[in-house]
Amino acid sequence: MRELKKSNYNVTMISPRNHFVFTPLLASTSVGTLEFRCITEPVRNDSRNHSYYQAQCNDIDFKNQRVHCTSWIGEIIAVGSHCNTFNIPGVDEHAHFLKDINDARRIRKRIIECFEEASRPGLPEKTKNDLLHFVVVGGGPTGIEFSAELCDFISKDAIRTYPEDLVSRVRMTLYDVAPQILGSFDSQLSEYAHKKFKHKGIEIKTKRFVDQVQADHLVIRDEGKVPYGLLVWATGLTPSPLIDTLADRVALDAGNQRMMTDGKLQLLEKDNLETLQNVYALGDCATIDDYDLPATAQVATQKASYLAKVVLTEGNNKTKTTPHNNFMFKNRGKMVFIGSSEALIDMSSVHELAKQSGRLAWCLWRSAYLGMTFSIRNRMLIPYHW
Repeated sequence: MRELKKSNYNVTMISPRNHFVFTPLLASTSVGTLEFRCITEPVRNDSRNHSYYQAQCNDIDFKNQRVHCTSWIGEIIAVGSHCNTFNIPGVDEHAHFLKDINDARRIRKRIIECFEEASRPGLPEKTKNDLLHFVVVGGGPTGIEFSAELCDFISKDAIRTYPEDLVSRVRMTLYDVAPQILGSFDSQLSEYAHKKFKHKGIEIKTKRFVDQVQADHLVIRDEGKVPYGLLVWATGLTPSPLIDTLADRVALDAGNQRMMTDGKLQLLEKDNLETLQNVYALGDCATIDDYDLPATAQVATQKASYLAKVVLTEGNNKTKTTPHNNFMFKNRGKMVFIGSSEALIDMSSVHELAKQSGRLAWCLWRSAYLGMTFSIRNRMLIPYHW
């Protein structure tokens, strides 16, 4: 939106959330490493270039070019609204997700509650141990980074606040259905993270299936009931409910149920796969036909930059005779924080030897994300709290 000129376009943004969130550092806010304002930027800070309405989009009328919305008052974004629960009973009701600032607030509150409840005198030993058992489901970057941040919080902050005999009861377990954590990373880096977590006392259990979640325990197939004080569900996202509403009009990918676009990010109709005039889609909700890319911030950012250039060109070229090349993704690698001032950087897709782990990778991880943040305000606040 910042790249679009208001003199050429009447730009309107509709969102139930009145701020942008820099999600790569969301795990840091859930344990207090960073404050919430460090990774947010109010939408209206750049309102000179666009209009903003806080509302929920429920439907889109492509023929008449109308967006149907519901006004949004109160708490922003329902818990688990777009998190993939795989229809496992109890996940929506009892698990914590990590995709928004409100999720991070709830997780931080629950961590403190677990310690405070476990510190009450006269509490049975088993109850204390169960309250201080923190469980993470999902071995991707989100689950790994949250586990790393929580482990650092316990070893550096909680130990100074709570009695040692209480902190010593803390257990952390990470479950994943895949054979190994960080499956999208180079196998050597994945194994490095596994060893580091094991050394810290984080138990990693792969090839595990969750059958049910209750308020104080989850049921693991072939393992039975596993009590917990906090359960964080980090298994990825599922398409927005809006896509279900549009499913009778737009083409959906058979595998991931994301809306399909052509190479220029124009939305495709369901029946004939023709492009919908002046309708574009990008981000987690969309995928390019015959060019499937992961639903990551890196892909979304590059698509947004590409689309801004396309729209600007068409706005300056009234005849629209200038052809545009199809979108091409430039893979700049992957990064993940693994705790104790260490990180992993995997650029093996660019060059097979371009991978790094340890303290140097952590410095690069911090530098890269600091440079990607929204504003000067963010770039001043983040180093201050780090």
